[in-house]
Amino acid sequence: MKTITRSDVADRVYEQIGLSRKDSGEILDMVIDEIRNELTKGNNVKLSSFGTFLLRHKKPRIGRNPKTGVQAQIKERTVISFKPSQNLRKAVNL
Repeated sequence: MKTITRSDVADRVYEQIGLSRKDSGEILDMVIDEIRNELTKGNNVKLSSFGTFLLRHKKPRIGRNPKTGVQAQIKERTVISFKPSQNLRKAVNL
């Protein structure tokens, strides 16, 4: 299994569209920045036919270190989860 990197995606944009490698990287950075900015503002981000980035607010709770058994307070926090679209699920499960 291979990990696809940011530069791999930029190279694909370069190959498919024909923009320069620099321009392809900048476009990818703009898309990622826009997703990051919306999540930072507290908005969920839905990319049609791909999936949705959801913000979930978790309440504070008591956790336990499984190795030592020591309890610790886990603070309230916001986490990002990703829910793939039906199209993405079908494509992955072919």
